[in-house]
Amino acid sequence: MRPALAFLLALLAVVLMPLPALAQSEAPDAVAIQGAIRGQLEAFQGNDGARAYSYAAPNIQALFPNPSIFMEMVKKGYPPVFSPRSWSFGPLESKDGVIAQAVEIVGPDGDYWQALYTIARQPDGSWKITSCHLIKSEGSSA
Repeated sequence: MRPALAFLLALLAVVLMPLPALAQSEAPDAVAIQGAIRGQLEAFQGNDGARAYSYAAPNIQALFPNPSIFMEMVKKGYPPVFSPRSWSFGPLESKDGVIAQAVEIVGPDGDYWQALYTIARQPDGSWKITSCHLIKSEGSSA
């Protein structure tokens, strides 16, 4: 799926979400959320550890106390995220206070993956990545 179409679908999903399920004041900012994830993916591609690390939430930074350790973990444990051939955004969802953004990824070996990112707004208003779960996919249009 092309990034523009994925963005429009995610935006449409947020706009059409029933208000009782997600209060207007709590509505996630799809552009900012996807910008944080995009920024981290681009930082990985540029081997910019400090920048990639800056998108990690405090819970992740506590586990990996510096950019070098963080980059090594991602490089070894998440090769599709570290070196994607391409990616596109899937649905953005919010349930029980957890915001999740799906990202379709074609890994460095050509395999298809779905990365499910969770992300949280920080006290300063920024969005930081709290987790990323990779699921092997059969194929997609990423």
